[in-house]
Amino acid sequence: MADPSSYRPRPGQIPDSPGVYKFRDEHHRVIYVGKAKSLRQRLANYFQDVAGLHPRTATMVTTAASVEWTVVSTEVEALQLEYSWIKEFDPRFNVKYRDDKSYPSLAVTLNEQYPRVQVMRGPKKKGVRYFGPYGHAWAIRETVDLMLRVFPVRTCSAGVFKRSAQIGRPCLLGYIGKCSAPCVGRVTPEEHRELAEDFCDFMAGRTGTYLTRLEAEMHEAAEEMEYEKAARLRDDIGALRRAMEKNAVVLADATDADLIAVAEDELEAAVQIFHVRGGRVRGQRGWITDKVEAVDTAGLVEHALQQLYGEERGEAVPKEVLVPALPEDAPAVAEWLGGRRGSQVSLRIPQRGDKKSLMETVHRNAQQSLALHKTKRAGDLTTRSRALEEIAEALELDTAPLRIECFDISHLQGDDVVASMVVFEDGLPRKSEYRRFEIKGFEGQDDVRSMHEVVSRRFRRYLREKLRTGEWSPSEDAGVAEGANLDEGAEHVEAAVGGEVPAVVEDDGRPRRFAYPPQLVVVDGGQPQVAAAQRALAELGIDDVAVCGLAKRLEEVWLPGESDPVVLPRTSEGLYLLQRVRDEAHRFAIQYQRGKRAKRLKSGPLDDVPGLGESRRLALIKHFGSVKKLRQATIDQICEVPGIGRKTAETVAAALAQAAPAAPAVNTATGEIIEDEAPAPAGASPERGSEQ
Repeated sequence: MADPSSYRPRPGQIPDSPGVYKFRDEHHRVIYVGKAKSLRQRLANYFQDVAGLHPRTATMVTTAASVEWTVVSTEVEALQLEYSWIKEFDPRFNVKYRDDKSYPSLAVTLNEQYPRVQVMRGPKKKGVRYFGPYGHAWAIRETVDLMLRVFPVRTCSAGVFKRSAQIGRPCLLGYIGKCSAPCVGRVTPEEHRELAEDFCDFMAGRTGTYLTRLEAEMHEAAEEMEYEKAARLRDDIGALRRAMEKNAVVLADATDADLIAVAEDELEAAVQIFHVRGGRVRGQRGWITDKVEAVDTAGLVEHALQQLYGEERGEAVPKEVLVPALPEDAPAVAEWLGGRRGSQVSLRIPQRGDKKSLMETVHRNAQQSLALHKTKRAGDLTTRSRALEEIAEALELDTAPLRIECFDISHLQGDDVVASMVVFEDGLPRKSEYRRFEIKGFEGQDDVRSMHEVVSRRFRRYLREKLRTGEWSPSEDAGVAEGANLDEGAEHVEAAVGGEVPAVVEDDGRPRRFAYPPQLVVVDGGQPQVAAAQRALAELGIDDVAVCGLAKRLEEVWLPGESDPVVLPRTSEGLYLLQRVRDEAHRFAIQYQRGKRAKRLKSGPLDDVPGLGESRRLALIKHFGSVKKLRQATIDQICEVPGIGRKTAETVAAALAQAAPAAPAVNTATGEIIEDEAPAPAGASPERGSEQ
């Protein structure tokens, strides 16, 4: 643990102006980000006597090894920069809210020619109108089912829509009057879009005008003795009223507001948000956070506002935000919200009336959410702690293995040999740390040799990071085997999200890949794989990382140099955790291997043409219809394709002339040979392999 006085800035060095500051640890990771009206006054609070600090603040300043700051001109800029850095660096000592579930929203895809109404989860997309979020997907579907009677907007998928258009017959909803059937031309695109916009207006709370218009049409139809039309309009009005009853009026003045309430204890906090639009509750969300920093209710509210509106624009930010406590820089926060909305936003505490009553309801929801989370969390923490303790005891480790890395090898009869590395921290998967490897050191099938290569490459990267930061020198460690080249094997490593691992950026504060060692390495296999992993560590002089293997046959645990395995009880939580880690590594390796195999089978002669990207490959296939016809074309004919110059055309022709024609594709379900002359589907890679 570092002494804060060792990195305390000199007197007068810190400016007395607004800004944002970052604390970094010994590995140069950003561990805390904060903002202040006066950097000098705020940072001085961290460097007083450690015994007088809040326990969480004391832990942070003793974990840190340096502090730096950035001066800004206004408090609003400080708020924006703080949010950006927290999102970018993910500091461990900052409050980070996590959704207790993925909340569904009602979405209208106004960015399509024929807008579609559907339930959507996940990040918002441009051109889509959202309503919610809602607590349950079935609540959305019930509301939509009632409203489709009045607003028969398309709800089908793109595949169903295309199929109905091809056969000239609508789906069931078209026959029962709950879809206007634009797929078969019953309405024009303009008429269907008008229906979708009316649907959005009604969902946005503009209900009175529409109901009044329907009632007038109903009375007019009755006077003209069009009783069937009048009855249908009466039923439509009833359906809309029932839909409206599902969201009772809570604020009589048709207010658009978000109400945020916080329930907290010493360790955790729960936040609940009610989205009120047109005086009705249109959505609800909930977050839970660990209080890893010393923060009061006002601070929790400020972090919640950043999380809630940091990515929002326009009407997604309401005119009024009601909170239980105002942030320290309330005017700056309100100005920031107004900038995101494009107009003034009122940020205040409700004092009386309906808004205060509704805030009390939101607070009760937050309390119930925290109580429920505590019940679940207690069981989870107890179980995971017991599992780590059992592993430490069984493997005779000094401490519980808080970081476990597991390696697995996957291939198909010696082809496409790959490996995976998964990471569990505190007994939970940390997917951002997952890595995958492509075996390039040799050809063929050899799981033991592959395991040695992968573990060597992983820890070679670790030593290179320590060497780069000056934390380690080869001359200091006589245990490094002669010839253990630290530059070897840096390529062919991919992150979990795919793509090549970029070079480590110097001193940027982001978590560095392979920079942090595990306490335990688990390999999928028995004695040979364990021995290979241990040999790889020994060659690099690493002796403070434990190694074990988990064999599938009897689920026994193998240790290096031991002739007999360690057998954990079948009911052991430690064995269950090791199985989870091993199975996750196996799943991740299989996923990567299948992806590589599918890519190889779908590759064609155009894939290796220099300077020919995906767009121009598809343009060539679309123009000629197939690779076979493209192979028969002249250079002048290839030049007729938009975007293809003569030099590129000559390169394409040469590549196709050298490549042997692929074997015909076979439909594995029917045994039918698929003719190459058939046009390739849009988005497909040119010239398939022998599987589909």
